[in-house]
Amino acid sequence: MSILLAVAGTCLACGGGFVWQRQRRTRREATIREFLLPKGLFEALQVHHPQLTPKDCQLVAQGLRQFFLVHLKSGGQFVSMPSQVVDDLWHEFILYTRAYEQFCRKAFGGTLHHTPAIALDQRHRGNDGIRRTWRLACAEENIDPRHPSRLPLLFALDSKLAIPNGFVYVPDCDGVARKGQQGGGGGGDTYCGAHLGGGDSGSGTGSGDSSDSDGGGDSGGDSSGCGGGGCGGGGD
Repeated sequence: MSILLAVAGTCLACGGGFVWQRQRRTRREATIREFLLPKGLFEALQVHHPQLTPKDCQLVAQGLRQFFLVHLKSGGQFVSMPSQVVDDLWHEFILYTRAYEQFCRKAFGGTLHHTPAIALDQRHRGNDGIRRTWRLACAEENIDPRHPSRLPLLFALDSKLAIPNGFVYVPDCDGVARKGQQGGGGGGDTYCGAHLGGGDSGSGTGSGDSSDSDGGGDSGGDSSGCGGGGCGGGGD
């Protein structure tokens, strides 16, 4: 009898732990979906991108929110950032140190760091981060990652907002000529969503190879941008 009681107690404890983890995940997801960015952040973004309207900035904020959700749902694995303009907003948010740290504690349980691509270790220089971001962003918008009919917001923003040196993605790579070196950073390369999802990349371009990082990254010719899906978070 004592053995049965012990087993039952263990099962209850495990079940209770699972419920607690699920509730915590729900709370953290709600934090990400509902948080408000600090005042002045859009103005700071417009210094880098003066062509952006307030409505455009709101759209970029939605992209950043989607990236944070991707990080949460990755379970702490490394995820890459596929958008230059969203990465720029992330940079500005980090500069609001207290607000950013408070947000991260509520949303992730700890700070989501942003590491320049040049500082990455070898394990984060492959495709896993950008592929993981693609799959989770597609899941967020109910898109088939292998045969997408459209792009998730996070992957569409640079092209939609005509961001200089931004990263261009297309859902289906059939018929798209290669541009530049495969897996390059910004310089006009086009990246294929279907390829990232493991589908047929057709004659598409870059595979999304790029610099990945534990907390975001910089790439390309300078140290202030992320390269074709190079910036990211998690995977510490």
